[in-house]
Amino acid sequence: MEKELARTFATRITQASRTELVVIMYEVLISDITAAKEHFQAGETEKGRNDIKHGQKFLNELMSSLDYQYEISLNLMSLYIFVNKLLTEAYYQVEVKSLDDAEEVIKTLMEGFSKIAPQDKTGPVMINTGQIYAGLTYGRGTLNETYIDPNQANRGFMA
Repeated sequence: MEKELARTFATRITQASRTELVVIMYEVLISDITAAKEHFQAGETEKGRNDIKHGQKFLNELMSSLDYQYEISLNLMSLYIFVNKLLTEAYYQVEVKSLDDAEEVIKTLMEGFSKIAPQDKTGPVMINTGQIYAGLTYGRGTLNETYIDPNQANRGFMA
């Protein structure tokens, strides 16, 4: 995963509710599947396999965080096991078809969780993180993205 994309996901995670966190994990998984497909098509088998391994770590985290008091958790576990099987097939057979199928399942789940995420009013899962404001600044020939935590008093230079 690219460093810039990882930084974006990390920033979003600090501000995410439980449902938004699931959506972000789906996005990371889709990103890894997309990268694996690109690497396989370019003949870079090891890089593609590394992407699959990274995605499987997120899939395993999704599996381990299910609450089996609810029936939907059993259904989600079945889907996660199926996706893991597809990722394993793609890993060993170096094929894109299994990755396409896995991506389709995860995208469907992500779409559903994205629709219910705004209803989750529990607030951010991570505590003791500052509110993040994002903005763009212009430099000589560059455009810089800046994140500012308004609660952090020790920003900048001290006179």
